[in-house]
Amino acid sequence: MRALVVRGGWAGHEPVACTDLFRDFLEGHGFDLRVADSLDVYTEPGDYHLIVQCWTGARFTAEQQEGLVARVRAGAGFAGWHGGVVATGFEAPRYQYMVGGRFVCHPGDFVDYTVDITGAHPITAGLSSYDVHTEQYFMHVDPTLEVLATTTFTGDHGAPETAGAVVPVVWTRRFGAGRVFVCTLGHSRADLLVPQTRMITERGMLWACGIVRDHDRDP
Repeated sequence: MRALVVRGGWAGHEPVACTDLFRDFLEGHGFDLRVADSLDVYTEPGDYHLIVQCWTGARFTAEQQEGLVARVRAGAGFAGWHGGVVATGFEAPRYQYMVGGRFVCHPGDFVDYTVDITGAHPITAGLSSYDVHTEQYFMHVDPTLEVLATTTFTGDHGAPETAGAVVPVVWTRRFGAGRVFVCTLGHSRADLLVPQTRMITERGMLWACGIVRDHDRDP
């Protein structure tokens, strides 16, 4: 199996440190890794079972967007976290549609909040709701997502209009023959080292390429 890791963009999200955290995990599951520090890799030929992206603030060219979206629609898995997938490509509508959600704001910056696990899925199996201290992403999302975890906003931190809003934190999406996994946690390597978040992210990457299956939907 082949995996492509695409990392770069805003340095504050630690794209190198965060993606390096999962290199041993992916290689241990038999992936031959290619790591790219240019979005032009999406315009190059190459068959990948999994694409992991950590690139905040990307401005995709038409060719880059088309290369990525077409590859996922054809069957590649796509996985990522936080701003590396949802605070990027704002001018790329086909990318936005593929991912299924976009970052709007994080009131209060780093705050305490609860991640609520919703429903049964192999990605979140055995996990219960847990508390974190990080950015609480307020998202605009596609209503067709399969949401695996949510957070509820209190309306504090100067954003009273968000009070009671239940916003997805983890979701999956079928896109053509491909699969998309997104987790809005993961501002830094430290966030990804939270045991539950790390487990969700690892399982999500494996789900995106079909190693972890939905038992009720997959053969």
